[in-house]
Amino acid sequence: MNIKRWFGIAILSCVALSPCDAIAQAPQVTRLTAAEAKDHIGEKATVCGKVASARYAGTTRGKPTFLNLDKPYPSQVFTVLIWGENRAKFGAPEEQYRGKQICITGTITEYRKAPEIVVSEPQSIEVQK
Repeated sequence: MNIKRWFGIAILSCVALSPCDAIAQAPQVTRLTAAEAKDHIGEKATVCGKVASARYAGTTRGKPTFLNLDKPYPSQVFTVLIWGENRAKFGAPEEQYRGKQICITGTITEYRKAPEIVVSEPQSIEVQK
């Protein structure tokens, strides 16, 4: 077999086995507003909104930090929950994110009829410019 033919077969094999097809078929994460999240309980999505209120409940069991989007507690539209065991990874999230436009990626759950995402890693929260 001559070198040109062998090289051509090798190139075609690489193209045919390319992971690009798998990447192109990977499901896209839905991007939602905080208000839309209530209709997507159980789904993985990216939810965006403005942090209207933020609170660290250090004396409460689990030491949660709450970031409430679009409207302050108790009328929040959506909540981001960071449990105390993960808080150190975020610094002081109630200060860092307050008043900022953020997007959170994760699975939307429901707590007391309000949608929320529980995050454990800072990479799950993106501050919008």
